[in-house]
Formats: sequence, C-alpha cells, structure tokens
Amino acid sequence: MNDNERWVRTYGTAADGPFQVSITDAVPGWAHTSLRVAALAPFERVELDTGDSEVIVVPLRGGVDVTVADHAGQHHKAPLAGRESVFAGPTDVAYVPRGAALTVTAGERPAKIALCGAKAAKLTEPLPFRHLAAADVPVEHRGAGPAERQVRNFGIPQVLDADSIIACEVITPAGNWSSYPPHKHDEERAGLETELEEIYYFEVQARPDAPGGADPVGYQRVYGTAERPIDVLAEVRTGDVVLVPYGWHGPAMAPPGYDLYYLNVMAGPGATRAWLICDDPAHAWIRGGLR
Repeated sequence: MNDNERWVRTYGTAADGPFQVSITDAVPGWAHTSLRVAALAPFERVELDTGDSEVIVVPLRGGVDVTVADHAGQHHKAPLAGRESVFAGPTDVAYVPRGAALTVTAGERPAKIALCGAKAAKLTEPLPFRHLAAADVPVEHRGAGPAERQVRNFGIPQVLDADSIIACEVITPAGNWSSYPPHKHDEERAGLETELEEIYYFEVQARPDAPGGADPVGYQRVYGTAERPIDVLAEVRTGDVVLVPYGWHGPAMAPPGYDLYYLNVMAGPGATRAWLICDDPAHAWIRGGLR
C-alpha cells in the first residue's frame, strides 16, 4: 500500500494561518524538524515564537528584514538581500535560537520565505543570532553525468554552528537524478550513521524554451525495509513537501525540460549533530562512478 497520503503534503494542504506550508510535530509520527513557508505581500510580516526550536530564515524569493528578541532580551536585526528565485543562486540566511521572538517583514516587493526549524535540546544554552552572507555559503557540485547536481550548504555543521538543525538546498538540472544512490539515516551507529528525520520542500521550473502551457514537475522516491516499511513515490510541484521519517530515500528526479529544487531540513535525537548516511547495499556500487 502506497504511503503518499501520510507522508506527502501538496501545496496548500498543510497551511496554518499566514503559512501556506506548515510542517510541525503536530503531524503524527513527526518529532524533530519543522518547516513553515509564507508568501508575503509588500511590507507584510509574519511572526513566530521559536519556543524550544532553533530556526533558519531562508528567503526563497525576494528580500526581507529579520528582527529578533532573543531569550536574554537582546534585540537583533538583519536585512536579508534574498534572490529573484531559488534557481538564481544561493541566498543569505539568518539563524535564530530557541526561546526567541522572530518577525520577518517583506520590503517593497513581494517575498517568499522558509522558516526551517529543529528542536534544540543538545546544548544547555541557546546559541547567538547570526546572519550568514550569501558569499559565505559553500556551493558544491556533487555527482557526475546524469546524477550531477548543485548543493548549497548554508546550514551544515561545517558552515553554521547550531544545536541540532542541518539544512541545505539542492538544484537538480533537467533530466538528472539526485539523492542518489538511495541512502538512509535512521539509526545511531557511531561513526557510520546518524538518526535524522528529513523534510524535502520542492520547487520546479520549466526550461526557457518551454511553451506557455508547460507543467513543471518532479518525482521523489522513499522506501523502507521489511522491518520498517514505507512506500512513497510522489509527483511533486512547487510548494509540495515530502516527509522522510526513516527509510531509503532517492532518487529525486528532474524530468527532461524541468529543473528541480529542494530544500532539506534534518534533525534527530542523537547527541551528535552530524549527517552520516548509509547507502542501500543494492545500489551502493553506483556511488563510486558518480563522484
């Protein structure tokens, strides 16, 4: 039996207040990560008390002003320049600690923002607010041939100090596969694998020569084991979300004619903040030819 109904949220079906996408621990079986996406009119704002979660503010389109009152009563402000679209390049981001009051305000132009969150329980004290410039976001070209993709590592442990959250963006060109070979991270095995649930948020664009009636689309696969079964094969469009509570995931597929973007948000219960994965043994041999 296909599990799309449980683990796939098409755009608008997980709305909450000002957020067109709202994934939180209110979702049955979801515990560690969150994602909220809001489309803002000029000068419109959204507010969020971060509570026991840390948050990374990621402009998806346009620029915004971020203001924060942290747990110690200190006030912070950062203008995020943003970008024209997720396909235009990396963006600057803001890290907001737990126990803070966050306000995000659009400027003179419409904006679209993602608030990537994770329960922050590893450290005894909240970390400070930070603004990471777009120029400081490492951009990695991973894979080769039909599995080549661009990874923007703004929220990984080597780049951004945080309690639990791990986040990045991936651009998969039309006709290519990413999240491949299929892999998992759902067990704590020292030095080999970390337990992380994961959110995939998607956007898709047609290539410039596409006709006006083109329908940009991508695909995402998640599957499990006999002990922990899960079966997701989702057709995704802009604003759709696929949740990966456990199991092998990949490939994420960009059909010819359509570029695929996804934003990944990961966190888990382990003591160490690390992204350690295990490839599906049936397909692990492929990785050596894709480096």
